[in-house]
Amino acid sequence: MRSGRYVKQVEGYSSFIPAPLPPDPPIQMNDPELIRLLSDADRAVGRLDGSTYILPNPDLFVAMYVRQEAVLSSQIEGTQSTLEDVLQFEIDVKGQEIPKDVKEVVNYIQAMNYGLERLKEFPLCMRLIREIHAYLVDGVRGGDRTPGEFRTTQNWIGAAGCSIATASFIPPPITEMHQSLDNLEKFLHDTKSFPVLIVCGLAHAQFETIHPFLDGNGRIGRLLITFLLCERGILQRPLLYLSYYLKAHRMEYYDRLMAIRTHGDWEGWLKFFLRGIFEVSQSATATTRSILNLREAHREIIGQKSSSSNYGLRLLDFLFQQPMVTVRLVEEYLQCAYVTASKTVEQFVELGFLKEITGWQRNKIYRYEPYLALFQPLKTNLPLQTDT
Repeated sequence: MRSGRYVKQVEGYSSFIPAPLPPDPPIQMNDPELIRLLSDADRAVGRLDGSTYILPNPDLFVAMYVRQEAVLSSQIEGTQSTLEDVLQFEIDVKGQEIPKDVKEVVNYIQAMNYGLERLKEFPLCMRLIREIHAYLVDGVRGGDRTPGEFRTTQNWIGAAGCSIATASFIPPPITEMHQSLDNLEKFLHDTKSFPVLIVCGLAHAQFETIHPFLDGNGRIGRLLITFLLCERGILQRPLLYLSYYLKAHRMEYYDRLMAIRTHGDWEGWLKFFLRGIFEVSQSATATTRSILNLREAHREIIGQKSSSSNYGLRLLDFLFQQPMVTVRLVEEYLQCAYVTASKTVEQFVELGFLKEITGWQRNKIYRYEPYLALFQPLKTNLPLQTDT
């Protein structure tokens, strides 16, 4: 009863009706382990936010974090696209080798950017979540299942191909779903009762339990964490994403969510969630420092060895924003002759900054190897749960 209750429906299955947030009895905020984890996570997030101020142009690097999160979050849902696929798509939309599901990742990036812009003038609410969902599933899997609208039929969660009779979890029916969403929105607007990281953990789990869309609930639920951190001013830029952690601990993630529903174990979930916040924040902070060190080292090398350091330094800054390029792209960015762009690119190849990846004589594509190495994707082969 602490987290909700299962109610048998006339069709014979039992749906879960979540109790409103915050939990009752209240979260045991005096639990020593929970206190320590919250303190560690808060401190790690603060360091991450502070690390952005040492970067010469943080917005250039945010784009890579957003891309990486989009790839990992979409992979959790079963897509096969990689970070390299997305970067190649951005420079060659007509490329024949791009997997079809790369658009799901591109949609995720667009949905995130749209949501962050809207938050500057609009509070985080169910209306905004619907708008973000419309961007997320536009023209991809789930695009024919009422994009931008909450479901009007029952859905369920379980192994791929399961029926509602064999589902591992059945969210609330429509009427109760709308009431639960109203309660969740009220909780999101309460800015004084709980630490922000606790709010993020509670809200994410509650949203996944409500499962208000026919598709895309997992991705929207993960975006919700980022939006809350930015809206509350905890992060000035969206550099913290949990998909890396959740993908690595996917089965425990599912188990922790189910333990809330079956045993009201909010504390167990929050401890898992806060460990993830801490680990991902630590990793992102280390990556930020590595980016700065890489930039300074490469700027020094360009100054010493490049025959045209002005073009070289400008190209270097461009690569942090767009780490996969063609000579034509470099020509357009530097606003120089094609021959000059080609010569600058070849100098970067000789310096070991760029690597040609096609093997073609024409239309060659180059990737900024040392930079992309800092964003190596996590690889796991765990079974998926699917929405229906």
